[in-house]
Amino acid sequence: MQSYTIGQAARLLGVSPDTARRWADAGRVATHRDEAGRRLIDGRDLAAFSVELAGGGADDEDASYTTARNAFPGIVTAVKLGDVAAQVEIQAGPHRLVSLLTREAVEELGLEVGMRATARVKSTSVHIDRA
Repeated sequence: MQSYTIGQAARLLGVSPDTARRWADAGRVATHRDEAGRRLIDGRDLAAFSVELAGGGADDEDASYTTARNAFPGIVTAVKLGDVAAQVEIQAGPHRLVSLLTREAVEELGLEVGMRATARVKSTSVHIDRA
């Protein structure tokens, strides 16, 4: 069975190695040591833990109601309005996402530079949810 170091697990979970190490220290995910003394996480245990993390995120107040699952929370950095269409840019950590949508949608959401928003990606479309 595949095993992962704390650093590899952290990259797969999208957290820092320190966070992954704290989770292991707290017993949230099981580890064992290899011959060299490195802490490893079995692939099955890591897979189960990643599903647990994904399912236990926000409380009901912060829950989103959407079918688009790839969420990039960030800040609106640009809004360009045309007569019918609009372009919205969001900086989500190191990721810059650009969405083309209707002007009406931008106005209904009240999107402005500097406000929090979440870009949701499903297939080749980027959906914007107001935070």
